[in-house]
Amino acid sequence: MFQRVQGILEPYKDPSAGLPPDPSFTLQLPDESYTGSNLHAVQKLFDGEFQFDVFFESVSAKHKLSSATLDNGIAALTRSFDERFKAVFPRHADYPSSDQARFEDFSKAITSNLMGGVGYFYGNSITNKKFSYEWDEEEDSGAGFTDDSEERGPGLTEPKALLTGTPSRSFFPRGFYWDEGFHLIHIGAWDNDFSVEILKDWINLIDEDGWVAREQILGEEARSKVPAEFQTQVPNYANPPTLTVAVTALISRVKAASSGPSTADLGMDFVMGDAQTPLSFSQNPDSSKYLEPEAAMSFLKSIYPPLKRHYDWFRRTQRGQIKQYGRKARSRTEGYRWRGRSESHVLTSGMDDYPRGPPHPGELHLDLISWMAFFSRTMREISSFVGEEDDAISYGEIEKAILDNIEDLHWNEKEQMYCDVNVDNDDESYHVCHRGYLSLFPFLLSLLPPTSPHLGPTLDLLHDPEHLWSSYGIRSLSMSHPEFGQGENYWKGPIWIQMNYLILGALHNTYAKEEGLYQEKAKQIYTELRKNVVDNVFKEYERTGYVWEQYDANNGEGRRSHPFTGWTSLVTLIISEKY
Repeated sequence: MFQRVQGILEPYKDPSAGLPPDPSFTLQLPDESYTGSNLHAVQKLFDGEFQFDVFFESVSAKHKLSSATLDNGIAALTRSFDERFKAVFPRHADYPSSDQARFEDFSKAITSNLMGGVGYFYGNSITNKKFSYEWDEEEDSGAGFTDDSEERGPGLTEPKALLTGTPSRSFFPRGFYWDEGFHLIHIGAWDNDFSVEILKDWINLIDEDGWVAREQILGEEARSKVPAEFQTQVPNYANPPTLTVAVTALISRVKAASSGPSTADLGMDFVMGDAQTPLSFSQNPDSSKYLEPEAAMSFLKSIYPPLKRHYDWFRRTQRGQIKQYGRKARSRTEGYRWRGRSESHVLTSGMDDYPRGPPHPGELHLDLISWMAFFSRTMREISSFVGEEDDAISYGEIEKAILDNIEDLHWNEKEQMYCDVNVDNDDESYHVCHRGYLSLFPFLLSLLPPTSPHLGPTLDLLHDPEHLWSSYGIRSLSMSHPEFGQGENYWKGPIWIQMNYLILGALHNTYAKEEGLYQEKAKQIYTELRKNVVDNVFKEYERTGYVWEQYDANNGEGRRSHPFTGWTSLVTLIISEKY
């Protein structure tokens, strides 16, 4: 077509030739078809307003579609969708009734776009089994893989397939480990079986060592959207283990299935003559296969061995040093450090430019040990559910040891907060304290008991407008921190919805629910924070037409990638209080 347009317009470069033809003529496709083509373009030209229907159906289909059938079907599907949405994501009576329709339209839009962002990817990826920073080298050499040393180095993997959600179809069109657990909470609430199919593909990515690449950049097309310096994945680099969040959410849905409305009660079918057309990702929209106890148990037993391998990989490759620096802790083994950090970034943590201490083999990272306590807890729940009681006992013992070490290694009494740990030039251990999301990890993952003496100072930090509290959500870094809003400013102040979702979940499910000295304060913070987050994301959606990757810490305006209907779509769950 480009050559044809050039040929038509060439004579009109001369002003004396007059006006060029109307674009409707210039941009017409030639009426040609080539043997062996795998793409055919159909062009229609209209003058004025128009509407047309496109039917794609099998020649062998018994029931043929028509425009009238389609019009009726769309109306029926819309009504069914609306009814099911209200049932699955109910709105509570704590928002003005005049805003109800607008909030519902907003929730439907971001949920639909999350589902629409699911993609199928296939291809090889680039890994480098040899690369490491100097502070990762010593005892870590070869810890993350079992290949012979002569085979290590950058290279292409075997092709793999992945069905996955995406954070942003336009800017991040690929799978992200850190994001996917959050995606699957939301997807699973809407379509349980579809979330299981996605989870299967992610579990299948766990290799023989237990590693999963944190970014799934599969094939040349996927690589075309990623700068070259970020394409290579390293097999001892981790990411927050959020896949287990999706597994425990599935277990919760299975347990609740017998006490709530059935999937049939929330069905989305309409009948067109003798044909039944579902708007659902399940083959049978009248039931959810993986909410049936037998099918759920079979699936969970099938994924338990690779999940266990994945857990063991984390404990083996991300281990930190305790006794080497004379640190006092009840457990001599349960300390953890992210591998793959640079001088200024810890990309593997998911909080890229969040302030840390200088790189050192003796570092201990609070967020990672908290994730490992959470991982141990979820593995205990999973193993108990599938009947692996000996494993459940073992995971429980590890969980307790990790929780003890969070207190022994990471609590700073003077600062009244949890901190990273580092080593100075005299090989002495010291705390690295930066008030922000990092400080909240034992709280936001519900690792602190409601009776903990450290819960009060943590809630005070959370609710302090001089530090983390804002009218738009919880800031990622204290407003009083010297690096607030500086440099790249990715995790140095901006508000992230998935972190606020974790905070709200901890408040709603644990600290505002269970009796304790701070229960009333937790209730107050929950109510205020939920309204702040929902109102701001909704306000920015109405102002700009988008939900955003993050929100400005000072004025709440949307920032960076948009539309970002990955974990920002969790606002739908916040509205309906599904944590």
